[in-house]
Amino acid sequence: MCTNSTLPTHGAPREPGHVGAFPHGGAYNVFVPGLLVQLSLFGITSGGWSLIAELRAGILERMRVTPVSRTALLLGRTMRDVVMLVLQAALIVAGSVPFRLTVPLGSLLIGFALIALIALPMASVSYAVALVLRDENTFAAIVFSATLPLLLLSGALLPMSLAAAWLQDVAAFNPLAYAVSAERALFLNHLTDPSVAKRFLALRLLSVGCAAAAPRPSASSRTRRFRVVPSSTSIPMTGRQLTELII
Repeated sequence: MCTNSTLPTHGAPREPGHVGAFPHGGAYNVFVPGLLVQLSLFGITSGGWSLIAELRAGILERMRVTPVSRTALLLGRTMRDVVMLVLQAALIVAGSVPFRLTVPLGSLLIGFALIALIALPMASVSYAVALVLRDENTFAAIVFSATLPLLLLSGALLPMSLAAAWLQDVAAFNPLAYAVSAERALFLNHLTDPSVAKRFLALRLLSVGCAAAAPRPSASSRTRRFRVVPSSTSIPMTGRQLTELII
C-alpha cells in the first residue's frame, strides 16, 4: 500500500527529510544520481556484445590493417558510448524536473562529467573482456556476475548509510560507492564538500588506468595468417579450397 511518504513509481519517498540515516534533501535529488550511476554501469558494460559480433563478422580485423592505432580504435568506440550515456542522463534529468528535481546548472554539468568518468573505465573493461573471451555466453556470465554486486554495494538503489556496519566496510572497496556519493553531493549542491574533489581524482586515475590497459588484449589477440601460394600454380581452386587458404 502506498502511504503519503511514498510515490507509486520506484517506491521512492516523496519528502524523506531525515529518516534514520537517510540523506537530507529531496527524494529525487537522492534517487536520480543513483539512477544515473546505474545507467552507466549496465548501459556501458553491454557494449561488449556488439564488439563480439563485429569480431565474428571480421569487421575489427579489417579495421586493424589500417594505419589507425589500436588505442584510437578502442577509445573511439568508448567515447561514442560516453556521449550516448550523457545524452540519456540529460533525458532522465529533464524527465525528473516536473517531479520537483532541483539542481543548479553548474552542479548538473559537473555531475555529467562525473558520469563520463564512470563510463570510461566501464567501457574500457567491457571491451577488453570481450576481446579476450570472444564468446557472448561467457561474456554475459562474467559481466552480470560482476555488475550486480557492484550495483548493490554502491548505494545507488538505497544509501549505504542505511546498511549494516559490516556491509558499509565492504562497500568501501567499491569504486562506484564513491561515485554515487559524489553524484548525490553534486545534486544537493554541495560543491564545497572536499570529498567530491577526492572522488573525482580517484575516478580520473581509474579511468586513465583502465583506458591505458584496455588495448593490450587487442594487441595480443589472434590474427589470421595467410599461406603464400606460388605464382606458378595454375591449378583452378574451388571456393572452399580458397577459403581454407586464408584460415
